[in-house]
Amino acid sequence: MTAPRHEVAADDESPFSAFGLPGRPGSEAFWAAARTPAPIPADNGWLTLFLWRGAEAVLDFESWSPPVPMRRWEGSDCWYAEVPMPARLRVTYRVLVANAPHADPFNPAGAGGDRSIAATPDAPPQPHWPALGADAVLPLPRSRIRWSSDRLGGRRTVRVHPVGGGGPVVLLLDGDDWLYLHPAMTAFDAAFDAGALPPVTLVFLPAKDRTAEFTCRPGLWEAVRDELLPLVGECGVPADPGRLVVAGQSLGGLSALYAALEFPELVSRVACQSGSFWWAPGAEAAADPLGGPVGGAIAERLRRGADLSGLRCAFDVGEHEQPMLPHCELTEALTEQAGAAVRVSRSAAGHDRAGWRHALLRDVAWALG
Repeated sequence: MTAPRHEVAADDESPFSAFGLPGRPGSEAFWAAARTPAPIPADNGWLTLFLWRGAEAVLDFESWSPPVPMRRWEGSDCWYAEVPMPARLRVTYRVLVANAPHADPFNPAGAGGDRSIAATPDAPPQPHWPALGADAVLPLPRSRIRWSSDRLGGRRTVRVHPVGGGGPVVLLLDGDDWLYLHPAMTAFDAAFDAGALPPVTLVFLPAKDRTAEFTCRPGLWEAVRDELLPLVGECGVPADPGRLVVAGQSLGGLSALYAALEFPELVSRVACQSGSFWWAPGAEAAADPLGGPVGGAIAERLRRGADLSGLRCAFDVGEHEQPMLPHCELTEALTEQAGAAVRVSRSAAGHDRAGWRHALLRDVAWALG
């Protein structure tokens, strides 16, 4: 995607007045009023202004668009890009300066220290998720487990947080992302306070090697069953591992459904966002990893026969990640045909955690019935 050249407004003192920004770019008054992203309607979607003050910069979007170089305004310290965006989009982005990532200083919605979140005005709201700037320090659960796994090798820190006093265990794969980039602990607490979620116990499980741990192998789930859940039971936080919900995204979503297939006595509730159902052995090395058999290894396993009558599985995928849709649609259909109770939705996003946040809360609540 290439940002279009800006057409100067009749009042050359306010070239970005269409976006609600007054004053001459580069002036102190201009920077004092700068708030971006700033969208205006255009071509069945939105034309969105981004700004950067300082050196040459590039906008780097997560999964949705190629990088967009920013333009300099007439020798000033103002760099800008006008980016066409489709209807209904929420996307994570960074500003790259000499290849170093930065959050957007004019955007109050951050995701960690070097990312920001843009949402078009027609993107559905994400209740319960606070808008936190890049400098915000996210709260961490007070309870933690130092897990030295014999099956997986190495040590990792697993955080545990009771929501509403604690209840069924919700295992959050890629747990560090939900701790340090997106404030899941705060969001789950807010959802419980609003009556949108029953009491649960969050277990934030970090990954060491996502490909090795999440690609349809038993080791992770044997370790969760035999090592991690007993440690959760001993950590002093009220938790019911007998009603385990596994929430995973991308390869984590693939692993969650694999666990329901191969470890049904352990996993009977799944919240899956943008599961990597294109995956099959060797697919990662292909020129087009998503170009293989539709549904990959999971679809092949489901076709061999499975009784998923005890499973509640919520599927969500971004409506803008078109190459993923055939893989997800087939897997959703085969899972339902195998007897599972299935919920299907589409988020206003690409392959992006910023778009999965609302589905995470909603689908965990649905999975618990």
